[in-house]
Amino acid sequence: MKTAYLKYDSGKALSRIAPEIYGHFSEHLGRCIYNGIYVGKGSHISNTDGIRNDVVQALKEIGIPVLRWPGGCFADEYHWRDGVGADRKPILNSNWGGVTEDNSFGTHEFFELCELLGCKAYIAGNMGSGTVQELSEWIQYITAPTDTPLGSERKANGHETPWAVEYLGIGNENWGGGGNMRPEAYADLYRQYQTFAKNYNNNDMVKVACGPNADDYEWTEGVMRTLKPWHTGAISLHYYTVPTGEWSHKGDALDFSDDEFYSTISKTLYMEELINRHGAVMDKYDSEGKIKLIIDEWGCWYDVEKGTNPGFLYQQNTMRDALVAAINLNIFNNHSDRVIMANLAQTMNVLQAVLLSDSEKLIKTPTWQVFKMFLPHHGAELVRTSCAVPYIYNGGNEMPQLTCSMSKKNGELFLTVSNASLDEDCRLLIDSESGSISSAEGQIITAEVHSFNGFDGSENVRIEDYSGVSIAGGKITLDLPPCSVAALKIYE
Repeated sequence: MKTAYLKYDSGKALSRIAPEIYGHFSEHLGRCIYNGIYVGKGSHISNTDGIRNDVVQALKEIGIPVLRWPGGCFADEYHWRDGVGADRKPILNSNWGGVTEDNSFGTHEFFELCELLGCKAYIAGNMGSGTVQELSEWIQYITAPTDTPLGSERKANGHETPWAVEYLGIGNENWGGGGNMRPEAYADLYRQYQTFAKNYNNNDMVKVACGPNADDYEWTEGVMRTLKPWHTGAISLHYYTVPTGEWSHKGDALDFSDDEFYSTISKTLYMEELINRHGAVMDKYDSEGKIKLIIDEWGCWYDVEKGTNPGFLYQQNTMRDALVAAINLNIFNNHSDRVIMANLAQTMNVLQAVLLSDSEKLIKTPTWQVFKMFLPHHGAELVRTSCAVPYIYNGGNEMPQLTCSMSKKNGELFLTVSNASLDEDCRLLIDSESGSISSAEGQIITAEVHSFNGFDGSENVRIEDYSGVSIAGGKITLDLPPCSVAALKIYE
C-alpha cells in the first residue's frame, strides 16, 4: 500500500468556497428541459406547473445554488418574447437534434423552477442572433417594477413581483457557434451590450463575459485587454473532459478500457493548469483580481448512447464520472480565490448529468452522489493544506493518485479526497499544525469503475459510512480503497 501525507492548519482560513461552485447548467438540449425537468402540467408524472416534483426534490438534496439557462449554444438563437404569454411561437432547435420546441418552458417557468429550488438564476443572453435592445428589454421584463411598461407586461402574463437576475452571461462561446468572433471584436460588442443591461428594482447582476475555450489563451488575452472591472464581474471558461481527445470518437460511457480510464483522469486534471494559466493572463490586466473566473460548462463528454438521438447527447454515468466530479470540485475549491462559480454540464439526461429519467423513473447518478457528499464545502472557508501524494504512471500519462480539498465552517473541518487508482489502496496520514485531532467521521463512495445506477432500482454507486479511519497520537490514518471518493468530518 502506498502512503500519502497531508498536513493542515485550521487556523489559516484562505478564500471562501462560493456555493455557486456547485452550480448546474440546464440547456434546451435533448431531454434536459422537455421530458426531463419539465413534463408539462398534463403529465401523469407528479409535477408543479409542469416541473417534475421528484427532480426538484433531488436537486434540493444536493443544495443546488445556481442554475444556468437557456444555453449553451441554444442561448444565441433564443428570443425570449417567443416564450412568454399565452400565445407562444414555436422554435426550431437547430443546434440540438433539429427538433421543434413549443416554447412552453420560458422565462416564467424558469424563474418558477428557481423559486422551487431556492437557487439563484444565471441567464445566458443572446448576443449571436439577438440585439442590444432585445437583451435590455428582457432584463427589464424580468426585474423592473410593475409600474413600468415591461413590468406591467410581466404582470399581465401572470407574475406581478419582479424576479432577481443574480448572474447575466452576455453571449455564449462567441469564439465559435456564438458568432465566430475575434476576441477584441467580441469584447467591444460586449461593452455595448452590458451598457444597456441595467439593474432595476435594486437588482445587482454579476455580468459575465464569454471567456476562452479550453487552452485558447489568445482569447483571454484579447478579452482582458479590452474589458475593465466596471464592464464585467467575471469571464467564463469552457472545458470538457474527452477521454480520447478526439471529438469525432470520444469513447463510450460504459465500455472503456483501463487505459481509457486513466486518459480520462489525466485529461480532467488538466483543468488545474487551465485555471492557473488563464489566471496568469487575467492577472496581467487585472492585478487586483476584481474580474473572477466562472467555469460555466465542464464535465465528461462521451459518444452518445447507441439507439438515442445523436443530437440529444445522452450518456450513462459511472464510478468513473464520480471520480471526475470529485477531482474537479476539489480543484475548484482549491482555487476559490478566483473561481466563483462552476456549472456542471448538464443537470438532467445530457452529458455528465446528476439525474437521468425514463418516464416516471428517476436515477440519482454517481455524480449526484459526489455533489451530495461535498455539501459541507458550500460557503465554507478553504483551509491551508500541504500534501505529498504518490503518482500513477500509465501510457505516458503521469498523474497524482489523490486529490483533496479541505474547508472549515462553524468550527467544523471537512476534508474530501479521491483515489484515482484502479487497483492500489492508498494510506493517507493526516496531521494538524494547529492542534490535536480528537475524532473523525468518514463517508465513502466506491465501486468497480464501470458500475452505474440503473432504472431497475439498483444503486451500485452510493454514499456509505466508512470505518477505515483511525486516530492515534492526535493524527488520522485514512485507508482509501482503489477507485474511491471519501469525506471526513474532523474534530480537534
